[in-house]
Amino acid sequence: MESLVAFTLSVFTGFIAIMNPIANVPIFASLTDDADKQTKKQISKIATITAFGIVVVFVVLGKFIFELFGITIPAFQITGGILIFYVGFEMLQSKKSSVKHIKEPNVDENIAISPLAIPILSGPGTIVTAMNFASKGNYINILIVIGVFAIMCVLTHIAFTLSDVIMRKLGKNLIVVIGKIMGLIIAIIGTNMIINGIKGAFLAS
Repeated sequence: MESLVAFTLSVFTGFIAIMNPIANVPIFASLTDDADKQTKKQISKIATITAFGIVVVFVVLGKFIFELFGITIPAFQITGGILIFYVGFEMLQSKKSSVKHIKEPNVDENIAISPLAIPILSGPGTIVTAMNFASKGNYINILIVIGVFAIMCVLTHIAFTLSDVIMRKLGKNLIVVIGKIMGLIIAIIGTNMIINGIKGAFLAS
């Protein structure tokens, strides 16, 4: 029981760091600047549901994808760890990660799908994090990962819906500080994944 609680907290920490609903609020606000309140709510709803669907597919079919392409867990952990570390490192430098964000989103497109659902909410970093937690192989762990990600999507939807209030109350400076803290956590998660991947590779050989 204690191990499941620890695992759940670990998954929640990983997702809240990589998705960071508060830090994504300015992006949502800028993309939906000209939209009315109801439209913003609808865009947020579509984006979070789409992101949830994308991540669930990767979580559920993770093992099949590994077997199909002959990917080993240690190789995935090392590569994913490097990717996540890179995302966190860029956030620490106050940069929008080139892995997580596109540079010039086209507002003429359906912004709920792109760039909000992917790559902002369910980019490579989020997918790698989800698949890494789900790779433990236990069905209970997979259900926990899906459940926690669902909670994260709900929290993100709430944050996006209240984006105007959050921007007014917190201010851009505090949001930048939160982003840097999350960047540090993400970098540490990435490093830990690399260490576990190297350990796993040596044990498997």
